Amino acid sequence: MEGHMLFAWMLMCLLLQPSTAQNSPPEGVLNCCEGDVLFLVDSSGSVSSYEHSRMLAFLSELISPFSLGEDQVRVGLLQVGTKPRLEFGFDKYSTQSGLQAALKTIKPLRGDTNTVEALKMVKEWVLRPGKAGGARERLPRVLVWLTDGVKPGDVTGPMAQLRDDGVAVLVVSTGHGNYQVLRQVVSPPVEDHLHFVDIDDMSIITKEFRDAIIEIIRAERIHVRDVSTSSATLQWRPVLSGLTGHYEIRFTELRKGVGGVETSRPDTSGATEGSLFQRLTQTADSSTARLTGLKPDTNYIAILRPQSNEQAFNELNVTFRTKPEVLSPAVVTVSEPGQTSVRVSWGPLQPGMVEGYSVEYSALPTGKVHYVQLSRSQNSTLLRNLQPDTTYLVTVTARHASGKEKAMSVKVCTQEATPALADLQLTTVGSDSVEVEWNGGTSGLRGYWLTWEGQQSSAPGQRSSLYLPPDSLSTRLTHLPPSARVCVSPIYRTARGEGLCCTAQFHSDALVYGFQS
Repeated sequence: MEGHMLFAWMLMCLLLQPSTAQNSPPEGVLNCCEGDVLFLVDSSGSVSSYEHSRMLAFLSELISPFSLGEDQVRVGLLQVGTKPRLEFGFDKYSTQSGLQAALKTIKPLRGDTNTVEALKMVKEWVLRPGKAGGARERLPRVLVWLTDGVKPGDVTGPMAQLRDDGVAVLVVSTGHGNYQVLRQVVSPPVEDHLHFVDIDDMSIITKEFRDAIIEIIRAERIHVRDVSTSSATLQWRPVLSGLTGHYEIRFTELRKGVGGVETSRPDTSGATEGSLFQRLTQTADSSTARLTGLKPDTNYIAILRPQSNEQAFNELNVTFRTKPEVLSPAVVTVSEPGQTSVRVSWGPLQPGMVEGYSVEYSALPTGKVHYVQLSRSQNSTLLRNLQPDTTYLVTVTARHASGKEKAMSVKVCTQEATPALADLQLTTVGSDSVEVEWNGGTSGLRGYWLTWEGQQSSAPGQRSSLYLPPDSLSTRLTHLPPSARVCVSPIYRTARGEGLCCTAQFHSDALVYGFQS
């Protein structure tokens, strides 16, 4: 019977695995794009060899569909350790076979997570256009940061400088990274460019993350990226490069026409269904323009007209839709967990739109509900007087000035109480043995952990250890060296409690001595 169940379970696992066809890239991916993509990979001591290999496997699958070369996509890889190292630059590999073989040979650096130094290399060299071995001029540049989220350093400033310089920043975190920091690091939209995923489930986001990269480096003549609720970036191929002239940009809302069809009728007056075009002018060496002052959740048309007396160019246009307005709370996070308290934070902070917040929480499944009222300027609160080792349901509700309310709930867990050992006594028995006794009976106890110096014949400083079940309150240790030190610690479900230690003093007569808290 057990054999049949095992076979059925294995068959189910096989059926649930995604097929190659399901994960295959869409048509047109191979030659869709042109740009320089740099992968910043955390390979410090906080990342295990297994995790490092999974990151590289994710990169291998992520970039495998792209055509590589001078007129296509170029890839570089910079590893983060105590001394960051560029494993290969953009001009190293022009074929997938060479790139894939290189990814299989990369070893982790270990050491500290010196991300700040790595970002300095990125800004001053690797992604600096025109620098020897650096990125190409007037083409999209992308930085993809793979991190476990452990102590990355103060990266907010350096990342902001890269974004201001035109670099699109995307992040994949495989650990418990600080969401508030990482959301400030990435280029908008955050929901497309920031992913938190378990190290063994990275393949789940491969297609979605690849699509986000494609949207940035797609080699269309004109396209829109970094769309937010009120702005968007227009990007085009720099057709006026080397010529005199300028780019004229016009953009406006698409309005509903007859039958609900969205229309725009640009004419010499610049009007479209009662709305005027907004206009921008960019120099001949430009390839991007930031459109601002847009309305949330609205369709727009942008028209690009290259102007030059040396050559005639076609007018280009593109349509896009701004992101819906985000109402707080859009995200709720948990930090500072303790045995009787936990901090709950939320965002974005919108004091101009929100009248106040309320936080309600109760122990699951049927605990008493508690309420906290907070002002519009607060985005966190410390919940106190909680029960140890308990799961709570916490709901944050924002009261908006419009009369609407928006709520978001999360589950939080307090830490287990791990009381210290209260009493320890040693009674010498003969010249090399000792009876060890302690007090127990603490709720939630899983056992005791004893450590002591090894037998007289063992090497100096060598220690031995022993686990005893929770109903054990004494044990005898034999063949101990003079002045042997014995320690006892209580063991709980999630951690080891603080223990006590005593030193055995062997004399001709038996002695009782110990430690009490």
